[in-house]
Amino acid sequence: MSDNGHQQEYRHQPMPKKFIYTGLFIFFAGVVWVGAAFMVDPLRAKFNYLITMAFMASLVVGSLFLVALEYLVGADWSTPLRRIPEFLTALILPLSIMAIPFVFFLHDLYHWTHADAMAADNILSQKLPYLNEPFFIIRIAVIFLLWYLFYFLFTRNSQKQDDSGDQNLTKKNIRLSAIFVFVFAATVTTIAIDWIMSLEAHWFSTIFGVYYFAGTIVTALSLTAFVGVNLFQRKLLHPRMKIDSFYSLGTMIFAFNVFWAYIAFSQYLLIWYANLPEETFWFIDRMQHGWGTVSIVLIVVHFIIPFFILLTRAVKTNINVLRFMGIWMLFAHYLDLYWLIMPTFSKTEVVFGWMELGFPLIPAGFAMFVFAWQSRKKNLVPVKDPKLERGLHFHL
Repeated sequence: MSDNGHQQEYRHQPMPKKFIYTGLFIFFAGVVWVGAAFMVDPLRAKFNYLITMAFMASLVVGSLFLVALEYLVGADWSTPLRRIPEFLTALILPLSIMAIPFVFFLHDLYHWTHADAMAADNILSQKLPYLNEPFFIIRIAVIFLLWYLFYFLFTRNSQKQDDSGDQNLTKKNIRLSAIFVFVFAATVTTIAIDWIMSLEAHWFSTIFGVYYFAGTIVTALSLTAFVGVNLFQRKLLHPRMKIDSFYSLGTMIFAFNVFWAYIAFSQYLLIWYANLPEETFWFIDRMQHGWGTVSIVLIVVHFIIPFFILLTRAVKTNINVLRFMGIWMLFAHYLDLYWLIMPTFSKTEVVFGWMELGFPLIPAGFAMFVFAWQSRKKNLVPVKDPKLERGLHFHL
């Protein structure tokens, strides 16, 4: 079918304005909630803020990776859905704004920001060339600039193709994707080490970056599935799109979640088997004083339940179940980040209450507003992408 045929077949329908207003309402409700948390317990609120930052970073860089992955491997089935991660990469803008107060929280969050602590600790002092505030802030700025650059280039070329139909723009994005995979590997690892692992600056894991990467991809896939099913049911995607594409999306969620579990278990097994005090203390903190229960809940929520639900083909072609699992896996990743970060704040007891419930409203509101706003000025389907026709014909 010609490009003009695709344009006639697909009619741009933006998401209703109520989604913009709902997103703004959720966001501002979150801001009020978070403001109350900062007034009641500022330090606890700052740790929750870090969890929210790490979660939003997962959505941004994970969505960028999905866009790059499709171009790089030449996937067809995902083309009708590609605009979803493209739109979600726009979260880099609010994430950058959120990074400004985060910079002022460093002294309260990270032990290594205290000069006296660094001077008195031989191990930390050796890490001073890397673990210092100016270099930390520079790394954040460089990472965000790189993410914004690729977000701008990917989406610009994709949007221009809607107008011109120039297939060379696809080739440009393929070349950009080949570069981005290296940028992605470096930046997602740096975020994992800087924001999360350095909370316990004595501890280290050589595969912690891979662990965060796995959770990041599961998160981006899950949000794509949740949004995609809602758009499909509202008939806002291409009218000839089949449920078969959602099967592949469910398969990828299943595969990357198993990979997450494999990396998590490998990290635990290697550290526990080596039995080095400078490594095992991190896991010991998450096995006692109530945190052991959270660890078990995390295994059940993030791996066991999704594994058995997403195992069968019938479930992966049931879009209602897939939509539910999209939300489930987003919650699982947030729980994972809570388990990674919060024991640094409170090792002697599990801290969970009304404060923790308010922070997820900020990324939820941002995501809804940004996506609905993007849909008003851009097509929800890449109408002149050369792979679109094959994607619409994809079947199991």
